[in-house]
Amino acid sequence: MSQEIIDEKVLELIDRSLLEHPDIGYVSLEGRIRLRKELFNAVRRMDVLSDLLEDDSITEIMINGYDQIFVEKDGRIQSFSQSFESEDRLASIIQQIVAGCNRLVNEAVPIVDARLPDGSRVNVVLPPVALDGPTMTIRKFPKEKMTMERLIELGALDEETAGFLKLLVKARYNIFVSGGTGAGKTTFLNALSDYIPKTERIITIEDSAELQLRDVENLVRMETRNSNVEGENAITIRDLIKASLRMRPDRVIVGEVRDSAAIDMLTAMNTGHDGSLSTGHANSAYDMITRLESMVLMGIELPMEAVRRQIASAVDIIIHLGRLRDGSRKVTEICEVTGIENGQVQLTSLYEFEEQAEKGRKTVQGYLKKKAALQNKEKLKRAGLE
Repeated sequence: MSQEIIDEKVLELIDRSLLEHPDIGYVSLEGRIRLRKELFNAVRRMDVLSDLLEDDSITEIMINGYDQIFVEKDGRIQSFSQSFESEDRLASIIQQIVAGCNRLVNEAVPIVDARLPDGSRVNVVLPPVALDGPTMTIRKFPKEKMTMERLIELGALDEETAGFLKLLVKARYNIFVSGGTGAGKTTFLNALSDYIPKTERIITIEDSAELQLRDVENLVRMETRNSNVEGENAITIRDLIKASLRMRPDRVIVGEVRDSAAIDMLTAMNTGHDGSLSTGHANSAYDMITRLESMVLMGIELPMEAVRRQIASAVDIIIHLGRLRDGSRKVTEICEVTGIENGQVQLTSLYEFEEQAEKGRKTVQGYLKKKAALQNKEKLKRAGLE
């Protein structure tokens, strides 16, 4: 305990203890290997979380107190047999995770968003807010970056639609990705970002850095900062968007807009930063417009007509993602914002997911049906991509 030792040395000590400990009787080879791994994870890694984080089939880990763990596997939530030995042990793991991304969580600041080294999203809620002990939810990200090609293989969309979206991104259309919790918005935004020309200067703004842009040399990544113990010195999404506009960006990518930062995002889109991308929670593409209206009004008092004109001028395309009953994630609709009519923002559905009903089939099958042609082709013309 008085010196740093390598993992191999820890495993040697564990093996010796398993052989020499008087209370350990006969244990099968399989049981001894499992016990060895559990002890190593408890001493050196993140205890029972280690196995869950290594299992690629698990997409979400939900810890409701030290003795109750649930996981989402293959789109289904199920209970996990193991648990932490005590609440103190779980609290220690939480502090280890939070400290790793320079965040703070305690009784005074009981709620925090953090991330793991692989980009997985972590949310922590501590007592007294969490009544049944420390609560932690981990949204795992794939070890390999999800590409559009991989999404096509998984059936999230087809090649024709992906090609259409590629043109829109290259032509600098402003795109919002909407969807419910766990619909895959950040993953899809990551895949879309691959279509951005690598010569452009890109600024990403997130609550917790999750975007994984590849092969972009001129890239600036920014992350919000929570307030300190005194409740001061917080840096918000709004602050970062305002700062980014002075940094000569070609495009601004905001991981998620969930509050009054919407007005700053729309302002960026309306002031020469075409090609900007963002995501937002909504139940449909039209609901995304309604949510944007509400979020803008959180930050500034404007007549509703002015708010709607701002949205119609800024946002070009809304891509809505859905999580279907079989647990699969798919693009369910692609809409174009076509302007204002009778005081309302107008949407035209370009592609819509249509399910193909087949008796006895457990998985949802269908395709994206083209509903209408793109009306605003001005940006395509300017980019020479018509």
